[in-house]
Amino acid sequence: MRDSALTRPPRRAVAAAAALAVLALAGFAAVRSILPPAARPDTAAAGDFSAERAFAQIRTIASRPHPAGSAANDTVRDHLIDTLRGLGLTPQVQDTVSVQGVALSSSAGGTSLARVRNVVTRILGTASTAPVFLVAHYDSAQSGPGANDDASGTAAILETARALTAAGDRLRNDVVLVLTDAEEACLCGAKAFVDQHPLARSGGVVLNLEARGSSGPTIMFETSAGNQDLVDAYAETPVPVGTSFAVEIYRLLPNDTDFTAFREAGFRGLNSAYIDGAAVYHAPTDTPEALDRDSLQHHGENLLALTRELGGRDLAALDDDADATYFPALGVLVRYPGGLVLPLAILALVAVLALGWLVRRRGRASGRRLVAAAGLALVPVVLAPALAQGLWAALVAVRPEYAGMPIDPYRPLWYRSAVVALAATVVLVWFVLLRRRVGAAALAVGGAFWLAVLGVPLAILTPGGAYLTTLPALAVALSGLIAIHVRPLAAVPVIVAGALVPVVVLAPTIVMLFPALGMPMAGIGAFLTALLGLALLPALDLAHPAPDGARGLVALRDRRLAMVPGLAAFVAFLVFTATGLAVDRFDAKHPSLTHLMYALDADTNTARWLSEESEPQEWTTRYVTQEPAEVAATLPAFGPELLRTGPAPAASLPAPAVTLVSQAPSAGGRTLNLLVEPQRTARFVTLHVAAATTVTAATVGGRAVETGTVAGGGWGFGFVFHAPPAEGVQVTLTVQGTGPVQLRAMDASDDVSAMPGFQPRPAGVGVMGSHSSEMVAVAKSYTI
Repeated sequence: MRDSALTRPPRRAVAAAAALAVLALAGFAAVRSILPPAARPDTAAAGDFSAERAFAQIRTIASRPHPAGSAANDTVRDHLIDTLRGLGLTPQVQDTVSVQGVALSSSAGGTSLARVRNVVTRILGTASTAPVFLVAHYDSAQSGPGANDDASGTAAILETARALTAAGDRLRNDVVLVLTDAEEACLCGAKAFVDQHPLARSGGVVLNLEARGSSGPTIMFETSAGNQDLVDAYAETPVPVGTSFAVEIYRLLPNDTDFTAFREAGFRGLNSAYIDGAAVYHAPTDTPEALDRDSLQHHGENLLALTRELGGRDLAALDDDADATYFPALGVLVRYPGGLVLPLAILALVAVLALGWLVRRRGRASGRRLVAAAGLALVPVVLAPALAQGLWAALVAVRPEYAGMPIDPYRPLWYRSAVVALAATVVLVWFVLLRRRVGAAALAVGGAFWLAVLGVPLAILTPGGAYLTTLPALAVALSGLIAIHVRPLAAVPVIVAGALVPVVVLAPTIVMLFPALGMPMAGIGAFLTALLGLALLPALDLAHPAPDGARGLVALRDRRLAMVPGLAAFVAFLVFTATGLAVDRFDAKHPSLTHLMYALDADTNTARWLSEESEPQEWTTRYVTQEPAEVAATLPAFGPELLRTGPAPAASLPAPAVTLVSQAPSAGGRTLNLLVEPQRTARFVTLHVAAATTVTAATVGGRAVETGTVAGGGWGFGFVFHAPPAEGVQVTLTVQGTGPVQLRAMDASDDVSAMPGFQPRPAGVGVMGSHSSEMVAVAKSYTI
């Protein structure tokens, strides 16, 4: 054993304790810095954002479900208009029909359209260079009142408008408030504004607000291309929380918001949302009481600051040629040009290879051990995610209701902590078992090697996420290169400094990633935790009771002591898991989620229950008994969806009417003018044409639509029209041939509990936040 200041047990213990304390405090500070600010009371200064004032708006907006076209949504719209007029503004309603298009159509096996009524108004600037658009949707899903999604965004914009007008200082640029309709139905409100509204013609910068949960920080998760100048502006907000890694993830997900229509139309902008507490997403539990007012404060405080920042800039001069890499670190938004991503990744790899060469030259590890360590370093990054996914599978087996949750359980924090503890267990036990055989220096180089190697393909394929491995690898390599040249005691602060970078970079990302992807993808959180563990190996080695090279009984005793952290992490994993199962129980306020629909075939006067639950819960099995299958033959609006079904009593419900208004011959066929009229209050109506008939052109509600869609089940062209007007939907079809045309019309309401045979859900059983939950569909065939 070498006799040095650092190898003497008392001094080594003190150095280790100090190092770990510094890293723990840095991790706490890094996570704390991304939490939302405290909600401000309604006594806050007139020019400031107050969550309490905004929350008063949410109570009104989200008093009940208000999907597009409903009487409840009309009431909300009237309230918005009255509120804006009270601020001295002149709101207008954009009442039009909008076509979303095939790419983003609903499950209706065709194009989505809607009658939308956007609320639009403008706060004039002194010398506008381009408008700043504040966008949120005021409609809700039919299954819940939408306090978070998106009454929070609407209320934040109203409170921002109040603060801007109350302050009396006019901004340079116009600020346009766009409160969209029918977002939940088909994103049709935003599309209508972008395509048809005069204020959209000049372009500008869009700030969209969304929510996919009930709590947590507001994360700026999506940007337009060439975002460097916009990210610089966002960095000036009070609590800037955003990561370019989130942009990369979101591009891979099949999700869209109102921001999509603006981005695809060439607008520049930023998209923000808070996403934790996703169990209430689209559900009846998305009530004002479920909303975290600190998250609302973060939502609006950043929006107001960013509006003022962009409102004073020359927006025409914004550079949109370069993307930035950015991430939160101790209260600031670290950012650097995207052009540095690949060079930094290569530099990190070179630095790690140089460290390995130096370690070998100094005799700290042989080349053979370095190669072995690099191979063995893959074990924790593979094993930890696999075990995390196994944990979630076990939790679902114990509590099958979890399979019906949209993203996360109601109280996921304990399970997330269990995943982190499980990954820590894997890294700590792996390190202790291999440290004597392979060597601490070799293992540290091996861990840093994979961090650096991962950084290169990330820099090429997903440049916004490369910093997650590149910066930790570079910091560990540079600190190692310095530490190996100084005295052992002086090496401690160098090693700690190198470890601070991965802690500050990765810890907040792990915290943000869990709610973004949910427990069903817990393996990704475990993967990043394992990477953090590999980056911390030099610091962890300081806490090992035996210096590298110890032998004999002392080494054996110290190796046993070294297992204590790993065992402690495993005990923590067990405690967190057990606590999660104990506290996350289903009850009246936190119900398990079930899905049920009712469909009546007016041709045969037969009905059936339908459910999209893959593993139906006990309550749902009262209604559906058959294995999942397509229902498109009689319900083409559902396209290729697989649904469970069961027989139901037939209700006395009128079918939608399809009337041939006129027809005229056309080249190779004829043109049909139809009127589709729901005979009851309907959230949407659909029409499909038999696949045997080719539709060459179609106009719905005065808007041309694509004709190349195929619904399946023997049906071809079709559309879904949300919020249909009382007078019905005008449809013009140009078809080939002169023979009979088979049509299938369907409309849908949301009153399944009124159907014969329905039994109320017991306490603790609730409604799944699906766009088809509680739906009652009536379908009828016509021959024209």
